[in-house]
Amino acid sequence: MGLANSLTVLRIVLIPVFVSLLVYRRPAPALVVFTLAAVTDLLDGYVARRRGSQSRLGAFLDPLADKLLLTASFVTLTYLKALPFWIAAVVISRDAILVVGALSIHMVGGRIHPRPTWTGKAATFFQILTVLSGLVSAYVSLSAPSRVVMWLAAVFTIASGLQYISQGMRYLHAEPATEDEESHEDAFLR
Repeated sequence: MGLANSLTVLRIVLIPVFVSLLVYRRPAPALVVFTLAAVTDLLDGYVARRRGSQSRLGAFLDPLADKLLLTASFVTLTYLKALPFWIAAVVISRDAILVVGALSIHMVGGRIHPRPTWTGKAATFFQILTVLSGLVSAYVSLSAPSRVVMWLAAVFTIASGLQYISQGMRYLHAEPATEDEESHEDAFLR
């Protein structure tokens, strides 16, 4: 396993640490752990591209680690009333729809080659900012989480979800592709 995949695995390992710190009301260490996890998200892709060590495992683990970290963050912060329920519902619903779509494509014999899109990256960026603003506002006694950041997260999350649904529907209605054509499919998950 290369450095990029090790960073992704570290992000996954940090999730229960982060959630435990939140539940046991340790806000400063929780913020440090979440920030470290978010930095590993930036570094793993950079390292993989820089070293030319992009792998199928990394293409699977990186978005999975993002989804796990953000889902755990939104669920925990909503439970602790640091974030409103509606933003967690938007984020988790989109991810659940994507998983159902990916499973549907897999069940009909298709293969998915996940590649990030700009709307997916923007959604992830604003979701991370939403979690950070929730952490800061709830535990460092600042004003409420930034409504602008939450609305931007919601808009990009919905837009990327619609984009992926559209791509998935085109894929399901397309003629079977040859192996060569499959490598040029649109991205579906991120």
